[in-house]
Amino acid sequence: MDRPADFLSQHFDLPRIREVPPQRPLDWLQRGWSDMRENLGASLVYGLFFALIGYLLLAFAAPRPYLFSTAISGFLLIGPLAAAGLYEISHRHETGERTGLAASLAGLRQRADVLFHFGILLALMLIVWERVSAVVFALFYADNVPDLSNFFQSIFFSGEYTMLVLAYIAVGGILAAVVFSATVIAIPMMIGRDTDMMTAMATSLRAVALNPLPMLVWAALIVILMLLGFATLMVGMAILLPVLGHASWHAYRDLVD
Repeated sequence: MDRPADFLSQHFDLPRIREVPPQRPLDWLQRGWSDMRENLGASLVYGLFFALIGYLLLAFAAPRPYLFSTAISGFLLIGPLAAAGLYEISHRHETGERTGLAASLAGLRQRADVLFHFGILLALMLIVWERVSAVVFALFYADNVPDLSNFFQSIFFSGEYTMLVLAYIAVGGILAAVVFSATVIAIPMMIGRDTDMMTAMATSLRAVALNPLPMLVWAALIVILMLLGFATLMVGMAILLPVLGHASWHAYRDLVD
């Protein structure tokens, strides 16, 4: 039976994928930090804007504890698209072009169609996740919903709702793995070269298939840093999101020939 990477190569005209060592994601973070420092103004504008969006999202979900974890995971889901402007900055920085906020927005406008279609896809995935998580919650939780201060303790740490926790993690984990694999380098690739959405997603899937351990490390780093941003009530996200966005550009450049 063909490996998934071989199947994708047979059905799409994909660029060559490099295989990297498991510790390489740490190098991507270092390069992302360097790009942010060298393009500090524009990077912080993007970081502050999406930190504000995340804060408003959490504020909306706070009176609705059953939506709180969905809001956090949903922000992670749309993160690759939110960082498109940061990919454009890194792309321009690499090629010696202007990297200011106006220049990056102008670059994004040139790719507006494909980014719009990708945004629709991610929005649909977010709606699916919200509906599925609501169904899982309704199936396994019959009591009154606790307030936010007791929500995680009552459900995730009390031991009384093991099936709910397992189902939630299993369904959410499968969806997150699919979305991560299909998007981790797809949008940077569409920023960096003239390619369509399906080819970019197939390339992303092939990169993950050929580099399972490095991409697992990269996924873990993304989740840890994003959760750290949430734990600081989005204050830290203003820095962490630009670093991760720039680092994702270098992940694409490192993996795709």
